[in-house]
Amino acid sequence: MKKISVLAYATLLTSVAATQGFAHSTFVNETATAESTFVAALQVPHGCDGGLATTEVQVQLPEGFISAKPQPKAGWELEIVKGDYQKAYSNHGKEIKSGPVEFRWKNGNLPDEFYDTFVFQGKISGVEAGTDLPFKVKQLCGDKGTVVWDQVAEKGADPHSLANPAPVLKIAAKAEHGGGHDHGVAPAGHGADHAAAAVKLGDLEVAGGFSKAMLPGQPVGGGFVSITNSGKADDKLVSAVSDVAGRVELHEMAMQGEVMKMRKLDDGITVPAGETVELKPGGLHFMFFEVKKPFAEGDTVPVTLTFEKAGKVDITLSVQSAKPGEASEHKHN
Repeated sequence: MKKISVLAYATLLTSVAATQGFAHSTFVNETATAESTFVAALQVPHGCDGGLATTEVQVQLPEGFISAKPQPKAGWELEIVKGDYQKAYSNHGKEIKSGPVEFRWKNGNLPDEFYDTFVFQGKISGVEAGTDLPFKVKQLCGDKGTVVWDQVAEKGADPHSLANPAPVLKIAAKAEHGGGHDHGVAPAGHGADHAAAAVKLGDLEVAGGFSKAMLPGQPVGGGFVSITNSGKADDKLVSAVSDVAGRVELHEMAMQGEVMKMRKLDDGITVPAGETVELKPGGLHFMFFEVKKPFAEGDTVPVTLTFEKAGKVDITLSVQSAKPGEASEHKHN
């Protein structure tokens, strides 16, 4: 098996207080469609015995959940374990025989009095409708404790009768519809996947503003926009604020070899004269913290940008569907 280590941004723990509504590790949405790509949000509700904080979460991916990708988390290192599948699968016309088989979020700190979600996506392939697809999960609390969610109920048995049931996705039949691909999200309405209109501010033009739909319980979101400077002097985006979030920060994400590094840009983002700077998934972006209501497809997000020379401008981001491979999987969740 191959292992890929990714160092996640380590300055924020994005935990939210638990409502004590669940005692086991479960998925936010427990129903997935056969032969579709699904974004899974695993809820970890508590620590180990004795109130110990969770420091590592391991998720084993079952056969039939292929081409998976995890979402990096603030404050956690991410390890991807790769291996061979038991059989070959077809994904977008390409034969797939191997891929990620386990994800490990490591060296974090999730106190027992909080819960958090660990997000990943993958394609459900070769799994019949009506099947329960179990994901075995292990929580580690340093070297002092472990909780294992790995028990799978026999067909027809009640999983709640188990002491440590594995989180399960219930596979539903694929809906019949004309054309397109089922990606586990509602189809975009007219204009939903189009970015917002351009706004002028002196020599600057801010265009193409968009965000991505968020998962239930997801505490942070991302924002993207294109900024063109037609003037003869450089300018700088120094801050962003929004009524829908407690705070907005400017961030950068970049791969350095096999290490993904994410950082807050306290000095802002320079927009050179005569050039266009793109804030886009996987690079420069806004980050919305303490979001009051998760962004939903079709919503709009108001943002006020402040530039060093040009001053302030109000823009609107259109919220697009969270399509797999794009970043409403937002990387900092």
